[in-house]
Amino acid sequence: MQRDIIDRLSRLDHLIRIKGTGTPAQLAERLNLSERSIYDYINFMKGLGCPIKFDSYRESYFYEEEGFFVIAFFSKNKLKPLLENYSHELNE
Repeated sequence: MQRDIIDRLSRLDHLIRIKGTGTPAQLAERLNLSERSIYDYINFMKGLGCPIKFDSYRESYFYEEEGFFVIAFFSKNKLKPLLENYSHELNE
């Protein structure tokens, strides 16, 4: 069950990043969820700080700023190089 939730969040994040969600109804069909569940997932992500908006012209959700959603555990030793690499990318 928890793995399904994480998989859905990951897939939702990917679709938002590529601006390929479609309308909430289309997204619900694509993810095999109810439209109500789509709104619940979107609100959950927003509650965690994801800057999600809906573009009615493109009919897709998108992030207001570039980034991605991650649910993971990183040890201190593994996190430091990841943050350094990400920081380097941001400064390019």
